[in-house]
Amino acid sequence: MTGVTGKCAAVLAGLLLTGILMIALANGWIWWVTRDRIHSNPASCGKAPVGLIFGTSWGLRGGGTNPWYQARLDTASRLYHLDRVEHLLLSGDNHTRYYNEPVVMWRDMKKRGVPASAMTLDYAGFSTFDSLVRAQRIFGARHVVLISQAWHLPRALYIADHVGLQATGCVAQTSPPSYHWSLRLREWLARAWTIGDLFIWQRQPYFLGPRVEMMPSKEGGDLIDGHPKPLIPLCTGVSDASDDAPGDGKAAGSSVGSCATAAP
Repeated sequence: MTGVTGKCAAVLAGLLLTGILMIALANGWIWWVTRDRIHSNPASCGKAPVGLIFGTSWGLRGGGTNPWYQARLDTASRLYHLDRVEHLLLSGDNHTRYYNEPVVMWRDMKKRGVPASAMTLDYAGFSTFDSLVRAQRIFGARHVVLISQAWHLPRALYIADHVGLQATGCVAQTSPPSYHWSLRLREWLARAWTIGDLFIWQRQPYFLGPRVEMMPSKEGGDLIDGHPKPLIPLCTGVSDASDDAPGDGKAAGSSVGSCATAAP
């Protein structure tokens, strides 16, 4: 019995070490191939027609505002006003009528002086992977600046490479909250899982739908696939949606929860 127990312990230890090694290798590789495309100062971030803001919760469970949310919007606003990007794609979760990341981002970006005509909302950005695939397949983006925290950007850039986006990353700087180490650990695991998503399981986005066209709001030509008019998806929004929020929830088309994407 002792011998069997020892063998089981050895096997478990071997599996544990293998798992740790695979996680370390995945993290090292993803960081290495993306490190030169991550910039900390918006003034030195890459210039592209589109800036992609990854959605996150605007509030903390214990109360107060999520500093990472505010930092992403502050950075995106600076990029727009510095003419580093001409259009912003706000991609986030809208899995229920009462939780709508894109609409909340849209409102807060307007408060930062970004016009509604310079923003397109993606209501089906349920994950980093979904946001990037949809940016390329649904919204026709080709060159993008990804806007998020430094710990998130390597994985986002790696996925962007895989789905055919030419992307650089712009760091949304902020002082991390007290629980940031738990999120960093989750990100390390997510990087390893991403390798499986892309090369083993052939992951697909949760929802695609019809093509949605974007266009930079400023004069000087159409920089995205030559589309003459902007078009944004429609959605019912959150329960306290203001009258001027984009989308009235009455569009026909394929839906996800309370969202619908207008047919092109």
